[in-house]
Parts: sequence; structure tokens; C-alpha cells
Amino acid sequence: MKAWTFDEAYGRNTEFLDGLETRRQVFVGEVPSNFHGWTKKPTVLHSSPPSRRGRPKKSPRTARRPKSCEVQNLATYSPHFRQQSWQRYRIKDTHRGPEVWEVKWSVLWRKDAHGLPGRRHCLIVARNVLTGEIKYFVSNRVPGDQGITLRWLLCVAFGRWSVESCFRQAKEELGLDHYEARGWRCVHRHFHLTQLSHLFCARMRQKFDSRPTVDDSLEHLTTEQVRRAVNTWLETAAPTDRLQQELATQQYHQRRNRQALQSHTKTRIAQLKSLGIDVNRIKSCVPKLSS
Repeated sequence: MKAWTFDEAYGRNTEFLDGLETRRQVFVGEVPSNFHGWTKKPTVLHSSPPSRRGRPKKSPRTARRPKSCEVQNLATYSPHFRQQSWQRYRIKDTHRGPEVWEVKWSVLWRKDAHGLPGRRHCLIVARNVLTGEIKYFVSNRVPGDQGITLRWLLCVAFGRWSVESCFRQAKEELGLDHYEARGWRCVHRHFHLTQLSHLFCARMRQKFDSRPTVDDSLEHLTTEQVRRAVNTWLETAAPTDRLQQELATQQYHQRRNRQALQSHTKTRIAQLKSLGIDVNRIKSCVPKLSS
């Protein structure tokens, strides 16, 4: 099943979330701490008895109790969360080692743009075990429904970093943000050229990283290294000292990157072990590599 994911800038927009619901799109998005909802579905009143103080209300509205609360207060005071124990997940492996987050979740009825509850949602509260950073995610799918699992929701929620990394590489290495144009046609042409260059670099990375006989010094190429290699090849028509120098530079950076990864991973694992966490014995969202 495919799903949309986004940061809290989109998550705070209730009309955007309503639009996804109307189009029957699955989403797992980050929301701000003051996002409102209910852990118990409120009663919706469609009319009210006549009163001496004014005309009877005919527009739908929720009953006075229970009131909607901010998700940060729900995570702190709601019995649905207070009675739970934190579940630890190995969310992903980064260049600084594995990341472990503690997770709680509960059913949530999200407040829509009209202040009314919609369908059942899922509120996920995640806390980084090392930094204490807390994130809130809301999804219109609940674990246990239609084969949905909490692990799958976490994979989608924390999978946004790869998209952000893609844009960062395109800006820093391929000039996505280096344009001076006055019309949309010129901007689109620049974006298409940048995307084509990024696709070429990605294909080159896949080609050399997936070869089983490749030397260890050439594994896990970065977009910057592919771009530098292509630039050197275009600048030199025949094998020269410039090509050999670039190859030596690439191998040097590969060794440094590998050493840095090993060092950061060792330090991160030691920090987690000091907290009594063994990353190999907790639940994991990291896909297993086939042997």
C-alpha cells in the first residue's frame, strides 16, 4: 500500500488533510504539537431545542464534552497514553549510526476544517532515546485495520528524510537552486535538466555499487563523487594525470567515509548500550538485506 508523508508545515493545514481524505488517499504525516483531536469520539449535534436566548442552532457541532485537546496534552495526560509502555524501534541506520525511537500510539478522531470529527485516525508519539526530541504523526490508517501495522506506519513516517536528502543533493551538487529566470518555462527547463542529471548520477551509483567484484574503495559512491568523476572525464579527452589524481582523490574520500561511518556507528552503539538498549534485539524498521 502506498501513502503520502509530509512535514508539520503540511500537517497543520486541516484543509489539506481534508482534501486527502476526500480523495481517499492514505497518509502518515507529521503534525505540530498543538494539533487538535479526540481520543474518544465526540457526539455530533445536528440541531438544538429552542431557547429563549436565541434561535435554535441548525449547523452540525460537537457536544461540550469531551473537548478536543492538543496532541502534546493527549500524549501527557490521556489515559490511552499513560497506561502504555514505550515501544523501542530501530528506525533507520544513518551515517552516524542507528537511530532508536520510543513509540506510543492511540486511536484519534481528527478535528477537520469545520471543527467536526472525521473517521478514525492514528496518533503516533515518537521520542528519540538519545536527544529526547518528540515528534507527532497522524495517519488515516489504524494498526490492525486492513493489514496495517505500526511498523509500516513508522517506516512511512520516518521515510521522508530520503526525499529531503534528494532535494539537498540536487541543490548542493547539481545546481537545482542556481537559476536566474523570469518565466515558468525557463524554470521548468532548468528543473528538468537538473532532474535528468540527478537521474544519471543515481544510475551510475547503482551500476557501480551493485557490482559484486567492485573494489571496496569504490563502494557506496555519493552523488558528489559521481559528479566530480563525470566532470573530470568531460574535461580530459584522453587518460592523463588529471584522471589518475581524481581517482586517487575518490579512493581517499571513500576510505575516510568508511572509517567515519565505522567510528560513528561504534560510538552510537556504545551510547545506546549505556542506556541498556541492544539495537539487534529490539524491533526494527530497517529492511533486511538479502544475502
